[in-house]
Order: sequence, then C-alpha cells, then structure tokens
Amino acid sequence: MDKVSLKIKLIYKSLGAAEKKIADWIAENPGKIISLSIVDLAEKCKCSEATIVRFSRKVGLEGYQDLKIALAAETRPTVSTTITANDTAGEMFDKACNEIYCSLELTKKALDPDALAVAADAICKAGKIALFGLGNSASVALDASHKFIRAGLNATACSDNHMQMIVASHLAERDVAIGVSHSGSSKDIVEALKVAKEHGATTIAITNVGKSPIDKVSDVVLHTSSAESEYSILALNSRIAQLAIIDTLYYYVVFNLSDKAIESIKETERALKSKKY
Repeated sequence: MDKVSLKIKLIYKSLGAAEKKIADWIAENPGKIISLSIVDLAEKCKCSEATIVRFSRKVGLEGYQDLKIALAAETRPTVSTTITANDTAGEMFDKACNEIYCSLELTKKALDPDALAVAADAICKAGKIALFGLGNSASVALDASHKFIRAGLNATACSDNHMQMIVASHLAERDVAIGVSHSGSSKDIVEALKVAKEHGATTIAITNVGKSPIDKVSDVVLHTSSAESEYSILALNSRIAQLAIIDTLYYYVVFNLSDKAIESIKETERALKSKKY
C-alpha cells in the first residue's frame, strides 16, 4: 500500500477524466516522469498544472515534486545509471568524471549563446545583482555572488525564501535577478523572480532544458542539460554545468569591465592576504 503506483490503481475509478489521463500516462511511461517539469507533463496529458497538483494530492502527496520523488523510488532506486555498489572508489571517480563530462557536452548543445550574451551584458550594466537558489542550487548562487563581488559588482546571494522576496521587492530597473533552479519548478524561486520582474529588474534563469514555470517569469533563460535528469532527482551533475555557466559570465564581466574588474580582483587579494599563512 506504500507504493504510489498501487495507490493510483486503487483510486483510478474515482478520478476525473483529466486525472485519469495522468494516471494512464504514468502507467504507460514508467520512469519517464522523472525528467519532466509540471509544464511538460501537463502538455503530454492535455491537462492543466492545477490538475496535476490535485492528482498528486489524491494519491496522498503534497504536490508534483513529491509525486516525482515517490515514483523515482519505485522505478529507479539508484542515484546513477553507471556507478554500482561493486565499483571501487577509483572506479566511481572515473565514472563520476565521465558523467560530468557528458553533462557539460549536453549543456554546450542546449545553451543558447545569444541568450548567454544578453545575460552577460545585463550583468555588466547592473546596479545590483540578486541571486536566488535553494537546496543544491544555493551553493551555485553563492559561488556566483563571490565571483561577481571579486570583480567589483554589487551582488548578493539569498538562500532563505523570505529574504529572497524581500530582496526581490527592492530591485529596480538596471538591476538583475538570477534564479538557479534545476527543475525550474521551485515555487519560491519562481515567485522571487516574478516580484523582481514586476519591479523592473531583468530576470535570468539558469535551469535544465525543457519547459518549466520559471520560463514564464524570466527575460533570459540559460539552459543546462544532463542525462541524470532521467533517473536522479538530485541533479548532481547539472550543478557542474550550472557552475560552468557562472564561470563564463564571470569571465565575460572581467574582460568587458577590464581595468575596473582587474583592480577590484587585486584589491580583494590584498584584503585577503592577512587571512593566509
């Protein structure tokens, strides 16, 4: 009775017509829901996003993300398609490197260079830069803020959902808000970008390729792509792809702000000398 797939079968007759389409799609496509955003699934099932949330609650879950996690546990209990319990630590490292390499290659194909240029230019001209990330994405947002600050930009990373809304509400024209979300379905990140956009800020999303709610509130979308999306809810390798995008934006800032950025980096190093032996 703990299995979600069994619960779906038991309540199938009580479901509405649209909800039955969701149940049918899940049954006919085992494991495939893991790589889909709520927008993607709604399109495939010809239903609304609200219907998917309602369906998730009918099987005893809080929402769509919980549905994905529960079904992932049933269909793919492993965190990797290549690494196994029988591998040595060295073999695991080799395979992890290969998976990261694949994610970077996939991201090179998914990322729109024109969108990257627009995002980079907006960051160079920004008065303030706010970076929003939760969970795994919080470390990416923090890394970006460290790099931008070193280059002399006014950047802040927020991993608290209340602070994200507070900061977003104080942004204005020429400011930039960057939301990092692998799924593109993090409600707090989407809402923070929405508020930032309403206040005139340029909004940038760093998210996995495919349609998702974050697209609707973003002026620029920078896509990552990772094979792990098909089996892992943790988005481990995509974090490396996100960091590669951040590094690219940092390089662009340094080379385009030239003397100002270089002097800021030197000043940072001088300030940090006392912190090193």
